[in-house]
Amino acid sequence: MALRPRLSLLHLLEVLALLSSLVIVKGESPYKFYTWTVTYGIIYPLGVPQQVILINGQFPGPKLDVLTNDNIILNLINKLDQPFLMTWNGIKQRKNSWQDGVLGTNCPIPPNSNFTYKFQTKDQIGTYNYFPSTAFHKAAGGFGAINVYARPRIPIPYLLPVEDFTLLIGDWFKTNHKTLQQRLDSGGVLSFPDGMLINGQTQTTFTGDQGKTYMIRISNVGLSSTFNFRIQGHTMKVVEVEGSHVMQTDYDSLDVHVGQSLSLLVTLNQSPKDYYIVASTRFVRSNLSVTALLRYSNSGVPASGDMPPLPPGELVWSMRQARTFRWNLTANAARPNPQGSFHYGKINTTKSFVFSNSAPLINGKQRYAVNGVSYVNSETPLKLADHFNITGVFSTSAIQSFPSNSPATVATSVVKASLHDFLEIVFQNNEKSVQSWHLDGYDFWVVGFGSGQWTPAKRPLYNLVDALTRHTTQVYPNSWTAILVSLDNQGMWNMRSAIWERQYLGQQFYLKVWDPVQSLANEYNPPDNLLLCGKAIGRHT
Repeated sequence: MALRPRLSLLHLLEVLALLSSLVIVKGESPYKFYTWTVTYGIIYPLGVPQQVILINGQFPGPKLDVLTNDNIILNLINKLDQPFLMTWNGIKQRKNSWQDGVLGTNCPIPPNSNFTYKFQTKDQIGTYNYFPSTAFHKAAGGFGAINVYARPRIPIPYLLPVEDFTLLIGDWFKTNHKTLQQRLDSGGVLSFPDGMLINGQTQTTFTGDQGKTYMIRISNVGLSSTFNFRIQGHTMKVVEVEGSHVMQTDYDSLDVHVGQSLSLLVTLNQSPKDYYIVASTRFVRSNLSVTALLRYSNSGVPASGDMPPLPPGELVWSMRQARTFRWNLTANAARPNPQGSFHYGKINTTKSFVFSNSAPLINGKQRYAVNGVSYVNSETPLKLADHFNITGVFSTSAIQSFPSNSPATVATSVVKASLHDFLEIVFQNNEKSVQSWHLDGYDFWVVGFGSGQWTPAKRPLYNLVDALTRHTTQVYPNSWTAILVSLDNQGMWNMRSAIWERQYLGQQFYLKVWDPVQSLANEYNPPDNLLLCGKAIGRHT
């Protein structure tokens, strides 16, 4: 009988290594490559010539349609006359705040220069957007949509729609962004917006077939205004909010606050004609509206009749609607395991914060503050200062955990927390305007809304079972909003007002999520193309 040759240990290890490498190559997520050139251009969004920011000649910018876990390699070329950064609103940048694109993490891209962003849509699905984070560039455009689709084998909790329509909606100013910035720098405030746009226009049309269902992806890309969205003669079924599948509920109209995004399904089940799509500002004395058309492909009848009205009331109606958005506990999101398998309501909080916004005058100029501290940017990004151990750039003691009656001050403020902390954060709003708060690098459970002053006695009102998880939440006038957040993403993360005037004038800070043990399992190394500025010039990664 012939003997089979024995496999040496070395040969066996070589075979196993080869098989392992084959598995890795086969399982690696796809790479998608983009080159974007940022320029100025003259267009007529509200009927008058205006300088706007274009990306590859487009306003709004190109749409990023990607899948869960795609690797994005995006070379951004800055042809403006000012330094520039792009931030990816709602993309978590897992272990990778190096790519977040805000002034606390990145040096801005100089004019006539470029930077290649490298990030992954790790374990995410949903509707997001991008926009400029430098100066007051957001008032000039430079924004666009990010749609993250589920991988083919991961089920979604609704029938696949025929097509997606992406609607970027927001208020708009005719005034040049540099003039608006100078007005704020001199201590003034912004006037009321001049109008509203849908996808950069005051009139646009979306066409579909009778009897079919379409997904409409909505983002509020404006500077300051909540809007209410409605479609004449049609109900809207909300299915996803900022990366979470929600309990599917039909609505006649929806309030969408600054910085927020959601996806809804609309079935074209009415008579074939054109129908009005309307977005109108809320919580302001003078309402602005913008209209579009939903056109049935077999329509021969123009839109007619009254525009669908705004819902009655504002604060009570809107807060009640906000409480109807619930997590779908049995549906997955980007992974096949159910969202509800993470029982957030049974985790003990390790730290609690109450952050109160205010609008103080400091040195005779209008500023905005958090717990009495108005944020000022540093020439050295905080992430770089932290990495290179550069002292004197930011303060970890400026903002206290709870509001006080101390006079307002300015500081480059950072709140420290530990990796794997579980935070309770209450946003207290004692002003007469709606606030909108965003946290980079995370989503969080919005567990409670209430009027008046928050106290610990309000905790029994929290939804600890199926609260919605998202990255941006509203805080109603003279009210509070409570969130819970699991700090599982190490880095330096911006917590800011999504209302851009307030962000620019200090209503923000950074959350440093830190672990004393340096490990690539917790955070990636700085990228090879890291830009250096301020006190970080000359440092080596």
